[in-house]
Amino acid sequence: MTHQYPALTPEQKKELQEIAQKIVAPGKGILAADESTGSMAKRFTPIGVENTEENRRRYRQLLFTADQRIDSCIGGVIFFHETLYQKTDDGVPFSKLIKDRGIVVGIKVDKGVVPLAGTNGETTTQGLDGLSERCAQYKKDGADFAKWRCVLKISSTTPSELAILENANVLARYASICQQVLAAVYKALSDHHVYLEGTLLKPNMVTAGHSCTIKYGSEEIAMATVTALRRTVPPAVTGVTFLSGGQSEEEASMNLNSINNCPLAKPWALTFSYGRALQASALNAWKGQLSNEKAATEEFIKRAEANGKAALGKFECSGSGGAAGQSLYVENHAY
Repeated sequence: MTHQYPALTPEQKKELQEIAQKIVAPGKGILAADESTGSMAKRFTPIGVENTEENRRRYRQLLFTADQRIDSCIGGVIFFHETLYQKTDDGVPFSKLIKDRGIVVGIKVDKGVVPLAGTNGETTTQGLDGLSERCAQYKKDGADFAKWRCVLKISSTTPSELAILENANVLARYASICQQVLAAVYKALSDHHVYLEGTLLKPNMVTAGHSCTIKYGSEEIAMATVTALRRTVPPAVTGVTFLSGGQSEEEASMNLNSINNCPLAKPWALTFSYGRALQASALNAWKGQLSNEKAATEEFIKRAEANGKAALGKFECSGSGGAAGQSLYVENHAY
């Protein structure tokens, strides 16, 4: 098919691949700090913190200024639009702060999900209009990679063929635009001439649905997940960075660890891109109080180090339970 953008130059391909490889370097993953303003309200309300821009800035500053221990386990941070233009108390832009630590800055570029006409409650993702211009501006403003999320509803009748094809093509168009200024997805990516070595895939793990009564072990989850990836994702893709999908912090680490220890051949880096599973304990410790910042930072570092080990297949479950063992599932979670 014809393509509306010029082909990538060898230099552009090299840059994209180097960015992707840097993000998923051994033992490293992604801190997904791109929660929308509405999602932050859901995080703050249970701990009694008002959802203001200043409180969001203070909280993200707490994460981004954690000591050097996170540098060995966080390869990239995904920002929300607001966050890209915020600064520390000392006036240092968050993007510069992160880059100076050798961590890659990313940006969420989609504009949320909307109902997909002709389906039973399924969705597609909006934001393709003007995306090329937004990406060019974000690149100037310090971002080096982008994230786009599509949501497929799993039930006895969904996802429909319409939803699969619509979301596959939306993902492919997004990836193609970004590079220029599963099987259906990768067929569409090929159609849109996407350079696979410059991409990372962020899927859910293959876990049982929340209402399923059967509890599967981490080894079973790992085998099912790696099998699904092997059957659909080309080996040219640089890495797979799993979302935590409402798993508890401990579950997310255990399952990632088991995936990396799965005996099947795995041609990609397999690591994390966690939001809730990196931040839940930190948020609970913080509660918006200046006096709690050190304790909150320690909780964040603890989870970052745990997942860094899991990305290497070297994580050992503490078995401590507590907050880290609590489910983070949110029904009908809005992305």
